[in-house]
Amino acid sequence: MARAPGVSVRLKLTLSYAGFLMLAGALLLSVVWVFLLRYVPEELHPSPMAMPDRSDLLAAFAPKAAIMMVFLLVFGLLGGWILAGSMLAPLTRITHATRLATNGSLSHRIQLEGRGDEFRELADAFDTMLTRLEAHDAEQQRFAANASHELRTPLAITKTLLDVARKDPSRDTGELVDRLHFVNNRAIDLTEALLLLSRANQRSFVREDVDLSLLAEEATETLLPLAEKHGVTIETGGDITPTVGSQALLLQLTMNLVHNAIVHNLPEQGTVWVNTSVRPTTVVLTVENTGEKLTPQRVSTLTEPFQRGTERIHTDHAGVGLGLSIVRSITQAHGGTLTLTPRSGAGIRITVELPAVSPHTDR
Repeated sequence: MARAPGVSVRLKLTLSYAGFLMLAGALLLSVVWVFLLRYVPEELHPSPMAMPDRSDLLAAFAPKAAIMMVFLLVFGLLGGWILAGSMLAPLTRITHATRLATNGSLSHRIQLEGRGDEFRELADAFDTMLTRLEAHDAEQQRFAANASHELRTPLAITKTLLDVARKDPSRDTGELVDRLHFVNNRAIDLTEALLLLSRANQRSFVREDVDLSLLAEEATETLLPLAEKHGVTIETGGDITPTVGSQALLLQLTMNLVHNAIVHNLPEQGTVWVNTSVRPTTVVLTVENTGEKLTPQRVSTLTEPFQRGTERIHTDHAGVGLGLSIVRSITQAHGGTLTLTPRSGAGIRITVELPAVSPHTDR
């Protein structure tokens, strides 16, 4: 917002310091004056010895006091200016870093030296924020590039099919319609996944009481036909796991986990384990499956957008590559943690840990 120019903080501190020093000096001189008056009479009685009275004391004291006040004023202004500059130097560095970040330079760090104080705590917090912003910006750039590529693919396929049909009017339109329908459905699925991911990142949802164990049962029942088609057995179990959040988003989270566990499994006789449990302050949803052997390095990339555990083969149920990205965003939006670890034999174990409902939880 536009602001009218004002007095700098450094000048304000300088004037405040000088004013305080002048006030302290005036009080000190006043105390000295009152102390001296106790020993000097207003009028002198005739005496063989010449002694000063109050008028003589005032004539001698006033010029010296004035000189001292002028000295304190100059010393206060000069010393206050230097001290204020020294104290505000860290703030100047923070302001410089803020302007660089505003102009798009997120790699700059303040790295303020010295022992901890308010300015250094502010600088450390700002450096932490810049680190997160830089990581988020890099992730968004990768996401935008991948999303553009994924959205361009079905559009390019559609254009190719239409060009072929236009050049060959005798071509079977039924096959063309079927392929266009398949490509269009994938584009719709990708768009809906992107919208869901955006909604989770914005945390724009109503919170309500949710039982993860019921959502796990609903997800496994819904995806049971898909599991049977892939020859996968689903085993469920666990405790009642009450938490607070969006039932629709948490159901989507559970569906994505179970769906991925079914699709990315063994070609035959695969197994998926879905379990819920309660800890002292959290509730846990765990989904495990058999499948290919994964390294910890490969597992750590699976939550990135458009990453898949196997080769990028588009089948009817291959998904659009946003399943675990959506799971991660929904988990973070609910204040939880997502953990992916390879199983000792083969396959993967995915754990979602969310805050548990307590009797004192404000909703």
